[in-house]
Amino acid sequence: METRSSNAVNETKPKGLAILSFMRDLVITLLLWGYFIFGFLLFFSPFYLIAFVCPPIREAAVQCLNCLFYKVFFVFVRVLMPGIGWHIDPKVKGLENCIVVCNHVSYLDPLVMISLFRRHKTIVKGTFFKVPVFGWVLRAAGYIPSMPKGRMAGLMVRQTSTLASFLEKGGILFVFPEGTRNRNAGAGVLRFHSGVFKMARLCRSPINVLMIRNTDKLFRPGRFLFHTDFSGIIRVELAGTIRPDYDKETVSTDGLMEQAGTILTEKQRTSSWEHQTDRP
Repeated sequence: METRSSNAVNETKPKGLAILSFMRDLVITLLLWGYFIFGFLLFFSPFYLIAFVCPPIREAAVQCLNCLFYKVFFVFVRVLMPGIGWHIDPKVKGLENCIVVCNHVSYLDPLVMISLFRRHKTIVKGTFFKVPVFGWVLRAAGYIPSMPKGRMAGLMVRQTSTLASFLEKGGILFVFPEGTRNRNAGAGVLRFHSGVFKMARLCRSPINVLMIRNTDKLFRPGRFLFHTDFSGIIRVELAGTIRPDYDKETVSTDGLMEQAGTILTEKQRTSSWEHQTDRP
């Protein structure tokens, strides 16, 4: 269970400090979201355009560019909010040739995952593929639409048909099987969706289960602004690995889901949540 110091988050701040805190949140948020627009246009767009006109390398190049783009984003996060610590399990950094499933507590989680893996794919809501520019980046990177309809169904088939080959060549498919952000992670994991576990059986891939912590303290659900008063450690840890013998008929999608859920639940139960405080 998460522990807090005596100056807990819920304590009411004096009005003056609350205003300063809000202004700091606003300024840093605008700087960080400004990076998404101006950083992309000024520094990254020429490289994406080069990738666009080079079909043989397009997918791999866009994935690498996405990884670099978000690495730089989190460099800015570290510079602007030095009170936040980061711990990425070295075992996570070395993952390849596998499917990764992870808990989901914040909109920052996918950005963290993309920044960790140079060759990666993930599953994204189909509506995002219709967004100008952003949708092209998703398609070019080989990301897979969820719950596809119409043309999205054809795109999903094309993207998944090459998934086994992609994984064999060192790629990572990461998915948040809870399907949505879990706003009460301390109470356990949400029911998993089965899609990624079906893909694991189809590709005969090992499954690595990751635990991400405290991104929801930095970027709170239901709030546009970063919570810059947060002081603590954001962690990404390897909770466990599933290496099924797919030649056995006893290996089922439900069984893989149950194993992954058990690993994640046990990690939550046995690992104390990182202590953090808010600046006064």
